[in-house]
Amino acid sequence: MKKKSLPVTEHLVWKLLGINILVIGFVIAIVWLSIDYLSADYFMVLMEKYKISPGPSHEMFLSAVHRYLIWASLSALLLALLLSFLLIKRVLGPLAQMAEITRSISSGDYSVSIPIRSKDEVGQLAMAFNRMADSLQKIERLRKTMMIDVAHELRTPLSNIQGYLEALIDDVVPASRETFELLHDETLRLTHLVEDILHLAKADAARETLDLMDIRIGDVIERVLDVFRTQFETKRIDVDSTKVDGTVRIYADPEKMTQVIRNLMQNAYQYTISGGTVKIITRSMNQDIQVVFANTGVEVAEQDLPFIFERFYRGEKSRSREHGGAGIGLAIVKELIEAHNGKVGAQIHNDETRVWFSLPISPS
Repeated sequence: MKKKSLPVTEHLVWKLLGINILVIGFVIAIVWLSIDYLSADYFMVLMEKYKISPGPSHEMFLSAVHRYLIWASLSALLLALLLSFLLIKRVLGPLAQMAEITRSISSGDYSVSIPIRSKDEVGQLAMAFNRMADSLQKIERLRKTMMIDVAHELRTPLSNIQGYLEALIDDVVPASRETFELLHDETLRLTHLVEDILHLAKADAARETLDLMDIRIGDVIERVLDVFRTQFETKRIDVDSTKVDGTVRIYADPEKMTQVIRNLMQNAYQYTISGGTVKIITRSMNQDIQVVFANTGVEVAEQDLPFIFERFYRGEKSRSREHGGAGIGLAIVKELIEAHNGKVGAQIHNDETRVWFSLPISPS
């Protein structure tokens, strides 16, 4: 039968106790030798000074001192071992819990946490461990949610394609141009979804691939707006960019910032009704620049605002499929802006939906 090994903390307890025993034993030996060689010589000087025979008195003195020293040392050793054992067990208790929780996490249970009993180094380690467990739990929940969302998004176009192909095979629908155009549209929808997921994956890793340089945020906005201008005109949307400060500079990756502005521009275009208005505004706030995209039209419900930057999130009314994609565009914006140490947010103001991000201004 295989012998069961002791937990790591048990090994540490005995190692630390062994160190304490060695230190106490060393101190006792030093005291013992000091009495024998130093105090004894001093005792002999006193005996000679008062003309007392040092022989029997010296032996009696050493015997008494050694006896009391032995009892005092044994008592101190027992008390030190007891207190050390209790204190070490208390200190190492969170480590034992961490080892147990680590086994739980390795088996997929991320809900466990370590009680915080102190604010010392061990307590700080426990807090850091709990934060790590919470992060792992969020990542795991996000992974599962993302898999479900991706499967849900893929299922609809695939089901449509399958249905049309079966109908074509069974001669239920004619092999007309309209039918092939419908199949082509569903195929494009799948292609766009895969591309969005790829962009999101790249945004997740953006912190490691940023090519930072000094750029004007106004130049990026104008370049992207030129690309979208025809679409806005076709939908009769009035775009006001007069409140964009073209002189403000930021330290950012120009390619990633172009993608951020493009996604926000696309979001504003999709959720602005025909004949509506889109405003692009920049504001200086302390050491940050805030860029706001405000649009009229399809209003986001207040309860949906905290979630519009979540992956695959769409409110029941304001973010339906007829208005846009799979709900990944703003999630990409969030990842890229946070990779630049910035912030994102959304609010309703004067019947406008305002989506914004802020970034540190480049020092002049």
